[in-house]
Amino acid sequence: MPKKRRKLNKDFEKKIYTSKKNVELVLAKIYDIDDEDIQKEYMSAFNDVVYSYDQLKNDYELTGFNDNSDKLIADYKKAFSLFESEFEI
Repeated sequence: MPKKRRKLNKDFEKKIYTSKKNVELVLAKIYDIDDEDIQKEYMSAFNDVVYSYDQLKNDYELTGFNDNSDKLIADYKKAFSLFESEFEI
């Protein structure tokens, strides 16, 4: 039985790409922190954002654009906004 093709969405791919760049930028800033305790605290808080991004990316790669995609991008944006509001980087 042939595999079902996943549905693609260029606008959604742009959002994923932007999300990836934002995660990479914040991670780079966190790694630049000299104080190891503060760096661990930031990494611990940012793990929720990374997890949300990974879910978003993996879901899109495996199933493509679907009914769950909008929820996953909203969850990522919520996690990222929460991190930004609690931590200054």
